[in-house]
Amino acid sequence: MKKYPSKISHGLVLIILVIIIGSTIPMVSPPIWPGLLINLMVLVFIFYLLLNTYYVISGNFLVVKSGFIVNKKIDITTIRIVSETNNIISAPAASFDRLNIVYKQHNSILISPRDKTEFIDHLKRINPKIVIQYKSKKML
Repeated sequence: MKKYPSKISHGLVLIILVIIIGSTIPMVSPPIWPGLLINLMVLVFIFYLLLNTYYVISGNFLVVKSGFIVNKKIDITTIRIVSETNNIISAPAASFDRLNIVYKQHNSILISPRDKTEFIDHLKRINPKIVIQYKSKKML
């Protein structure tokens, strides 16, 4: 079993902080306590998810975990393609530097392991048929 923590993008953290701080400033004077409390709770929750997003390869399975929100188990033998992407749609990934994992017939998930090379090599050792697609080049 090997745990791969998610890479955390400084840009993503900056965007979150700008939004939270920007919405908090008008509530400071005079203090709007319910709004301030809600913003604090949202900030704590987002950082909980950022710090508790990781990926585990155990046997033939990839487990994608993001706090208590996402807990997905994928059979690595069903993975067909792993490609680099910067897709910004919502995903269990704490960075914009992501991998798109296509498995089964048409399923996919975006993840962002901190060490992409080691992660991809680990997947390939279990399933050598996985096609790896890099942004700048395509490798089989």
